[in-house]
Formats: sequence, C-alpha cells, structure tokens
Amino acid sequence: MNDPSFAYFRRTLYALVCTFGLVVTAQAQTALPAVQQAERAVLEAQQADADHYAPDLIEAARQGLIEAQALAASRSRSDQRNAEARARRVAADADLARARSELARAEADVLQRRQEVDGLRRQLGLARLEGAE
Repeated sequence: MNDPSFAYFRRTLYALVCTFGLVVTAQAQTALPAVQQAERAVLEAQQADADHYAPDLIEAARQGLIEAQALAASRSRSDQRNAEARARRVAADADLARARSELARAEADVLQRRQEVDGLRRQLGLARLEGAE
C-alpha cells in the first residue's frame, strides 16, 4: 500500500544526472586556471616588450601555450594533467621573458642616465675652465 510510485524514481534519476553533469563539468575546468594564468603571463611578457629583449623565450612560451590549450581541450584526464603541467612551464617561461625584458630596459635606462651625467659633467668642467680664465 505504501509502496513508492515510479515518479519518485524519476526525480532521483534527474538529480543523479544533474549531479553527474556538474561533477564532470567541474573536473573539466580544473586545468583551466593554470592555462589562464599562462595566458596572462604571456600577455604580460608581450606588454613588457619581450619580443625585442627575449625573443626565444617568448616564442617558446607562445608555442607552449598553444600546446597547453590543445591539451586542456581534450577530455582525457592524462591530457588535462599534462596541460596543467605544460601551462605552469609556459607561465614560468613567460615570467622569465618578462623579467629579462624589464632588466634589459632598466639597464638601458641606467646607461642612458650615466651618459647624461657624463655629458653634464663635461659641460660643468668646461664651464669651470671658462670661469677660471
């Protein structure tokens, strides 16, 4: 008499299907943060003019990013793990390219300032000589 109707089974089935779908979607997105971080790192390196100061590193980072994105799009768990590892390497390469670019620009700025100081010293030296005459 108090046997449950089949309608209750349908609701349970819907709940299980929805839960399974959410779990699969959540697992599919686990590699995405690493890939997104790698994308940001490559963009920051490009903005730091790494193409000029560290062309080999930034090119390797770009190629690695393409590979990581392709692996992340795969449904295979091993490919997604590889995508995450590849994305971390890409982010490190891009960060290194950005750092080298910033270092090269800073060194160029220091050299320019030294040349300006030397020029001013020469002018002051000439002014002292003219004032002494």
